[in-house]
Amino acid sequence: MTVRVLLFASYADAIGSPELSLDLPEGARVSDLVERLRLLPGADRLPPAPLVAVNAAYAAAGSTLAAGDEVAIIPPVAGG
Repeated sequence: MTVRVLLFASYADAIGSPELSLDLPEGARVSDLVERLRLLPGADRLPPAPLVAVNAAYAAAGSTLAAGDEVAIIPPVAGG
């Protein structure tokens, strides 16, 4: 199955793209996607448990993904 991954700010800079398509096995979880991302050059800047949203809703590492899902990897945000 293919999912669309959105990367923002420093994560997009580190990996070199604001958007990726990843092929994952059926039944893959958010944690599987993060492990796959870690294989990419520059992905060492991701924290051990990044904040993730699936289809615009925050998702836990154990959440199951489906074909066509949009997964956002959200970097820390500082405000003022």
